[in-house]
Amino acid sequence: MDKFTNSAWFMRIVAFALAALLFISINFEMESDKKSLGLSTAPEISTETIENVPVEVYYDRENLVVSGVPETVDVTLKGAKSLLINAKNQRDFKVYVDLSDPEISMGDRTVTFKISQLNEKLVATIDPEYAEVNVQERVTKEFSVEAEYNHSLLEEGYTAGQPTVSPQTVKITGAKDAIEQISYVKANLEISKGLDETVNGKATVKALDRDLNKLDVTIEPASVAVSLNVSIPSKTVSIEPKQTGKAKDGIRIKSISVDPKEVTLFGSETSLENISEINLPVNISKIDGDTELELDLTKPESVQKMSLGKAKVKIRTEKVDVDEENEESVEEEKEQVKEQDEQEQVVEKDEPAAIESKTFNNMNIEPVGIQADQDVELETDVTSITLLGEADDLKKITKDDINLTVDVSNLDEGTHDVELLVKAPAGVNWELDSKTIKVSITQKDEET
Repeated sequence: MDKFTNSAWFMRIVAFALAALLFISINFEMESDKKSLGLSTAPEISTETIENVPVEVYYDRENLVVSGVPETVDVTLKGAKSLLINAKNQRDFKVYVDLSDPEISMGDRTVTFKISQLNEKLVATIDPEYAEVNVQERVTKEFSVEAEYNHSLLEEGYTAGQPTVSPQTVKITGAKDAIEQISYVKANLEISKGLDETVNGKATVKALDRDLNKLDVTIEPASVAVSLNVSIPSKTVSIEPKQTGKAKDGIRIKSISVDPKEVTLFGSETSLENISEINLPVNISKIDGDTELELDLTKPESVQKMSLGKAKVKIRTEKVDVDEENEESVEEEKEQVKEQDEQEQVVEKDEPAAIESKTFNNMNIEPVGIQADQDVELETDVTSITLLGEADDLKKITKDDINLTVDVSNLDEGTHDVELLVKAPAGVNWELDSKTIKVSITQKDEET
């Protein structure tokens, strides 16, 4: 064994083996280092599009307003796939427009989108590449707010007052040219059902131009409290019990009383005008003695509602001899006939002539009191009017005898509900389809 290890060939073989191991080891370490540095092979180049990347705008927000910059853009990135994946997941880069130069001038301009905080080994393409923007002086102005609502939702018979708002004014901030275009500042009360009670709610404020287009401005506060007082005319009348049927033999009705004695009716003024009492029929044919009943009140067709639907009736009776009762009945019948004849004579003598109606359609409405620097526009320039009176008087009346006007002399710029003024012949009453009309007042453009 010693002889073999001391031979020259043994030493050569060992030296060769050690050299080979050393070579393999060094090359393995170099490959590992290259891979760790990304140098082992050429990286895989790819592209990735990231949509809806927010755009930041740098400018003097205290004094300027910038419009026209899109809220988002699409960014296409090109580079090593591993870097692309990281950029897409992290989204730690920013797309911006720089208008921070204090010397920037007002008006329209084209600006290019820029990108920051992106890995320098990635190449970015932004779509769109640029934007057409407008730079304006920032202006804040105070405006009065006008509340409005859908009048068609008002239930039949109900009336509504002028809606009130709180606060009555708002501050509107925006580009100077946008502020100059404001013609109306509206707070629309959203109502989803018929109006039959007072409404209190919040309404969003909108700034509109003369064509009722919404303007891109900031409003403070953005919403206001709106109160709309809705009511219905009412009238309290007596409840009058009326006997029906014939009392049984041996029973005399001494008295009939009702509790409560009055009921409140609700409806339009015209429907309530001719109602003075509510009759409550009381059938006495089945009464055997003192009785208390709860009876339904009948609502007149022209009335919207009543304060109560039932009333209690107390009937007091006494027993009488049948022969005596028959004699009394005969006397009562004679007395009733006599009273009826007297009433008919009074009616024939005092009864007024029958009231009739006559309607004129498409009656022109004329605005009066127009100021020289204002334009006036009516929601409609025609309406219908119904005259009420004696037939002989109505026959003589023509359209030319009636004048419908709306007074705009004291109205400021904006939209108003204005009462219609009626001039009609004496001796007749009248009714309009609507007592008010919507009038829009605008300032005339100054001649240049």
